[in-house]
Amino acid sequence: MARLIPNLRRLFKYRVLIQSLVGRDLKARYRGSVLGFVWSFLNPLLLMLVYTVVFALILKPRDALFDNPLMYSIYLFSGLLPWSWFLSSTLESAGVLMANGNLIKKILFPAEVLPVVTVTANLVNFLFGLPVLFLLIFLFGGKLTVFVLFLPLVIVIQYIFCLGFALLISALTVHFRDIRDILNNLMTLWFFSTPVIYSMQLAPIQNSRTLRTILSLNPMTHIIEGYHSALYYNGLIHWKRLGVTFLVALAVFWIGYSVFDRLRDSFPEEV
Repeated sequence: MARLIPNLRRLFKYRVLIQSLVGRDLKARYRGSVLGFVWSFLNPLLLMLVYTVVFALILKPRDALFDNPLMYSIYLFSGLLPWSWFLSSTLESAGVLMANGNLIKKILFPAEVLPVVTVTANLVNFLFGLPVLFLLIFLFGGKLTVFVLFLPLVIVIQYIFCLGFALLISALTVHFRDIRDILNNLMTLWFFSTPVIYSMQLAPIQNSRTLRTILSLNPMTHIIEGYHSALYYNGLIHWKRLGVTFLVALAVFWIGYSVFDRLRDSFPEEV
């Protein structure tokens, strides 16, 4: 903890560099693409259409959530957008240090800038998708209430959690390259362990203490539920659960940064 605060102050001094690298990352991501930044919200939108067709029209589970395909689309999109942010940040951070080895080998370059840029660039992509979500809510008969004002709080908590996890993954992957392959499978399991395509009120979940415990121990469960509360249920977010998730996010950030700082001297040799 003694090193964390000074390191964060030093990192803040590089905010112009971070801003520049985020812009470069976003431009490079869509360079040569006809639609460009449109893909930042088109990808989750297409994914939403696929899941809506499969779960709301074909499988038709016994849950009131699926009765109206249009409203289910809103529920689905409000969960897929933040999940896409988390997924992209995690997978990209696994290889970000190796991909930028030439920068890390420069003595004055702070390596932690790279995971920060990765998470922040994906945050920008997420923010690009929010206006589309708001438009769909109005088109599909939903509404935005005063509770949408709590959305920035959920975004901040997710940003801290994503950043801490990205720092941890990026540092460990330098020494254990298998982590990238493990993540591809782990994130699929994590996705289905998070109430993105289903509701926490589903009967099998309510009747199974084990399932409810597993979902409750998942930080992304309460983050996604925060988005659902603000955008779909139009209700007050669960302060107790989200408050605990905020503490977990801070703990993950502290662990991630501590591991990163401990291993930083080995990065130039390993990348």
